[in-house]
Amino acid sequence: MASALHPRVARALPMSRPGITAIATSALGPPQRQLHHALIPHGKGGRSSVSGLVATVFGATGFLGRYVVNRLGRMGSQVIIPYRCDTYDLMHLRPMGDLGQLIFLEWNGRDKDSIRKAVEHSNVVINLVGREWETKNFDYEDVFVKIPHTIAQMSKEAGVEKLVHVSHLNANIKSSSRYLRNKAVGEKEVRNAFPEATIIKPSDIFGREDRFLNHFANMRSFVGVPLISLGLKTEKQPVYVVDVAKGIVNAAKEPDARGKSFAFTGPNRYLLFDLVQYIFGVAHRPFLPYPLPHFAYRLVARFFEMSPFEPWTTRDKVERVHITDMKLPHLPGLEDLGIQATPLELKAIEVLRRHRTYRWLSSEIEDVKPAKTINI
Repeated sequence: MASALHPRVARALPMSRPGITAIATSALGPPQRQLHHALIPHGKGGRSSVSGLVATVFGATGFLGRYVVNRLGRMGSQVIIPYRCDTYDLMHLRPMGDLGQLIFLEWNGRDKDSIRKAVEHSNVVINLVGREWETKNFDYEDVFVKIPHTIAQMSKEAGVEKLVHVSHLNANIKSSSRYLRNKAVGEKEVRNAFPEATIIKPSDIFGREDRFLNHFANMRSFVGVPLISLGLKTEKQPVYVVDVAKGIVNAAKEPDARGKSFAFTGPNRYLLFDLVQYIFGVAHRPFLPYPLPHFAYRLVARFFEMSPFEPWTTRDKVERVHITDMKLPHLPGLEDLGIQATPLELKAIEVLRRHRTYRWLSSEIEDVKPAKTINI
């Protein structure tokens, strides 16, 4: 009976979008939610095709968000982008998808109805919401615990298939950094609300708009480079932003990634001293490091926190910068998602060329001695 029904449906409904939806629904049986044509993959691939992903990306206007939206848009996904900023701050995202594939929606992190509206038609939700420093309106608990918990809760209620939550490699409830402590609590809250969530734990991310390589390069404005213990007690394993974005999208597509945690790190590990020395070498700036006691560094950071604008550093960032990156060999990484991690040495010039003087602007990267690496 069912086999006789399908040809009739196919003849009555040609290859229109409603026809595709009806055929898929009759063939696959009644779905949990109404099957929309945007969920049915078709096309040859690329931005004008349909990938089958309808993704809500919270935090898309940030550093990592633009790369994730770009990866989703170029493969033909429909992307819902909740935003709180001015519409002019979204302009760089608009060309990243085909016409009508990027949907911008105002939201409020404390309003459950606005979050529900953002996720109700999606089969994938990606949470990239983050903040480098606290403000009077949003502290770390709001950004890393309460809002992710609400997103996970609303996604579960809406019947979302996959939730990808981005945390941090060094998230630890016992960390000296309040940022990292709340990241750890946020992971637990997301797991409780959405047990099948995929949690991504990247190390410090570098890229053109980062606050990692650029942060150290901007120290050239000061007399010397202050480092606690000269950075000889801190190990870092930074990861390239494009690799992280690819990993997030691949995790959203990978059925076996549900309920797992992934640790994203770069291929090389460095002492902080050697890493900062390399940064100044690529920028062709004099490297004059000096040890600064922990309490003195925090006192300087407290002064910068008084700025009404984006602070150059904070007391919490001083802690984070000087925490050694964890080694989590028991967790899968980029390679398990089919991604080869990019070495810092290949992409550092993209970030640091703008920190050079005109004399060295066109200098080749081969002129700089590679940073010393340590065993992983």
